[in-house]
Amino acid sequence: MKVLLTGGRGMVGRAIQDHPGAAAHRIVAPTSTELDLTDRTAVMKFVSEAAPDIVIHAAGRVGGIQANMANPAAFLAENMDMGFNVVLAARETGVPSLLNLGSSCMYPHDAPNPLHEESLGKGELEPTNEGYGLAKVAVARLCAFISRERDDLAYKTLIPCNLYGLNDKFDPAISHLVPAIIRKVHEAKESSAETVEIWGDGTARREFMFSGDLADGVWAAVEGFDALPARMNIGLGYDYSINEYYAETARVIGWEGAFVHDLSRPTGMKQKLLDVSAQKDFGWEARTSLAEGIAQTYAHFQDLLERGAA
Repeated sequence: MKVLLTGGRGMVGRAIQDHPGAAAHRIVAPTSTELDLTDRTAVMKFVSEAAPDIVIHAAGRVGGIQANMANPAAFLAENMDMGFNVVLAARETGVPSLLNLGSSCMYPHDAPNPLHEESLGKGELEPTNEGYGLAKVAVARLCAFISRERDDLAYKTLIPCNLYGLNDKFDPAISHLVPAIIRKVHEAKESSAETVEIWGDGTARREFMFSGDLADGVWAAVEGFDALPARMNIGLGYDYSINEYYAETARVIGWEGAFVHDLSRPTGMKQKLLDVSAQKDFGWEARTSLAEGIAQTYAHFQDLLERGAA
């Protein structure tokens, strides 16, 4: 098939293109300089000319808790603009299939764990990433509305858990939890620091999947698109505490210092674990262990440091 992939330069987009499943298809993955996804006219023209068999929408403005709290308006507006432009252009040009990548931030902050797809839209979102979550909810609903209105179009949403992996962002101001931990622990080892600070008490639990596993799930969804539910969680089905992520990273890197907790900092949701029963019924599961994923990501980070790119 001819696949239009948005966000091809991001962590998820690169993982999708690097996966062996990509070799079976012709992939068109414009960079942000080649196509501004916030420009509706430009997106419409590009999609019309590309005429893909399927769109994989993986683009978005992403960041960790600090970035989301500092710029909620930008996270809402940019992600909604990009998503709406891509989905509406696909509809107007008659692209038959679209796979939209959502986020576990779409779930209400008080939804029962594990988070089931039926909980979507049934409560207020977590305040620390509300802008991002609202945008993802809106784009997923747009996909559902279009599929309901048009029998010839199937626009579906995968809802990944938190992610980390190769080509992640390691800048502390914008990075997610795992790459931020990798950088902090690496720098502690390099400077022979005795302690590393953890925000909050570290008991909050998170489900982080290696980006290569998500890419595997995306291609499984493309190949089995007809059997894919309209919206489906994709994740591990189990989680770890923040303290455990720090401890495992320290073990992989070889730092033997102590952790201290800054209780004045926000902890966020106490747990955000996906219900993966629909994913299991679909016939897919992640394979990369936490230790293996951190080791691969740390090796990538070291390579970036050597090239002066981190």
